[in-house]
Amino acid sequence: MGENVTHVFIVGSKGIPAGYGGFETFVQELVRRRKSDRICYHVACSIDETRIPESQTIHYYAGVQCFTVPMWSIGAARAVVYDLEALKFCAYYIQREKMENAIVYILACRVGPFIRHYTAILHRLGARVFINPDGHEWERAKWNRFIKKYWKFSERKMVQAADFVVCDSENIERYIRESYGSWNPRTCFIPYGADIPGNGKKEEEDRQRALEWLKTAGAGPGEYYLVVGRFVPENNYETMIREFMASRTGRKLLLITNLEKNDFYRSLAESTGFEKDSRICFPGTLYDSGALTQVRGMACAYLHGHAVGGTNPSLLEAMGSTNVNLLYDVGFNREVGGEGALYWNKEEGNLAGLIDSVDRMNTAQRRALGEKAKEIIRTRYTWESIVERYEELFLRPVCEQ
Repeated sequence: MGENVTHVFIVGSKGIPAGYGGFETFVQELVRRRKSDRICYHVACSIDETRIPESQTIHYYAGVQCFTVPMWSIGAARAVVYDLEALKFCAYYIQREKMENAIVYILACRVGPFIRHYTAILHRLGARVFINPDGHEWERAKWNRFIKKYWKFSERKMVQAADFVVCDSENIERYIRESYGSWNPRTCFIPYGADIPGNGKKEEEDRQRALEWLKTAGAGPGEYYLVVGRFVPENNYETMIREFMASRTGRKLLLITNLEKNDFYRSLAESTGFEKDSRICFPGTLYDSGALTQVRGMACAYLHGHAVGGTNPSLLEAMGSTNVNLLYDVGFNREVGGEGALYWNKEEGNLAGLIDSVDRMNTAQRRALGEKAKEIIRTRYTWESIVERYEELFLRPVCEQ
């Protein structure tokens, strides 16, 4: 395997190629843009089958070794079991291949009650354990109080056991240090990245596909406000929809999300009456990343309601593409948006008034705000700089971590 190679096992994402998710996009960009030949990545990838042939356990994607792990259909615990099965494979493979320099990087804090068992095994094999705590998962409205307690307990145990904690937000790093300072956790801040689209042939092809997709939603360039994100309460869908309905804009609100007509949808429809407002449109998901970038770029403005995450990938992508970004006013979002965005809160009329003011902006004002946003991406959030920082961390001698 090579004495100077660091083997990095990534656990906790659904795997690559990326579909629709922040962790998956991060993993794909990290391995795809790898610069150092001293790093070898191994990525856990989920499959729905409960049994897979041994010959299919390991495969390769874009030159990266992937190992498939069953995602058992056992309800809310399926992601926990998936991570545990992936950790078992990591330990098995590190031992089998006699790897002398390995890091297991765990995304999200799902397996806290079991982490000491696995860190003990991995430490005996000479491997180190890094974690990324993500955002405040224990604050998400979709969880009942027992699951929320589990998430908080799991986070505490994982921070206590980890050799290193990578935070994708400065606010998250501050929270980790303040909440678990008695353990003196070793931390660093490395966010996600984003690209700023160019003006080449590929982008023109992406734009044409985006225009065709927009036709199905009954909208054209500049004729809509945009929301992209998971359809969950903590992303403030109720506030965004209610306030949009209260605004005087004649534009549409396109909500690109994994819509399920579940209890949340029904309660939202009942509380806001959005189904009677022809401006509110749920056109479905858009997995064509190139076309989605162009849809962002052609929006009048992007609305971001995420409340409990760290540095959110969909926000970075909007900052790199959309001129006007309207962000829910919490520390995570201000950390990213800075002076390149406008902010709203939950007070009645606040977002509606902001939408009306955006409608009155001229082209020069929109472009000036968009240039500020893109400059933030260029200076803080390029994928090239993110990959460099991760590789420096993975290759750093143990004594310097």
